[in-house]
Amino acid sequence: MDFKLLQELNEERANRRAAILITDTASGKQRLVRHADSLSGDPLADELAKRFRSGKSGMVETEDGRELFLTVSVPPRRLVIIGAVHISQALVPMAEIAGFDVTVIDPRTAFATPDRFPERFLKADWPEDALKDVPLDAFTALVAVTHDPKIDDFPLKTALEAGCFYVGALGSRKTHGKRLDRLKEAGVSDEALSRIDAPIGLDIGAASPAEIAVAVLGSVIKALRKGPEGG
Repeated sequence: MDFKLLQELNEERANRRAAILITDTASGKQRLVRHADSLSGDPLADELAKRFRSGKSGMVETEDGRELFLTVSVPPRRLVIIGAVHISQALVPMAEIAGFDVTVIDPRTAFATPDRFPERFLKADWPEDALKDVPLDAFTALVAVTHDPKIDDFPLKTALEAGCFYVGALGSRKTHGKRLDRLKEAGVSDEALSRIDAPIGLDIGAASPAEIAVAVLGSVIKALRKGPEGG
């Protein structure tokens, strides 16, 4: 393996950035494609996009018969939940089973307690402070479920700016309309606002907190595996 490419790949890994090392199995030639790179014009664009979503390495054959091995490196997926509410209590164990690194953020000490959530998941701070230790990125999903603009709005804006692969918020259409007005006044573009999944979760008729948690996790996984076109 080219030592310079190895250094570059390790640098991407260390900074929670995805990359794919492409190796021509016949010639040994290699190139590195970063998640932030434009795939426009790349003959492997569709395949690379799929691999970034799946995180799976493997062999592909090009139209001219060459065999390439794609070594895919993606950071562990995170789920950041704003609000230590009943929905979050159901969502945390399900998301962990699904393979997400989970963090629950809530400054309200009546909700953010160790008897409601294992301490390894919990940050009982305002999002402005907690997110300094859990920086948002393209491999993070954020769900806001407090119903409190003072708590939800900052992380929603931050998640959109960071390019989180999923951003969702709890609330009725009326509540969400007011939320959009506030975020727009804060400088968020209409294009970015359109990325917020609200009312949150898959439309499965969920009623109880546990059912809503199922719907939310379903939306998160759909966005992860199918990308924007899947939604």
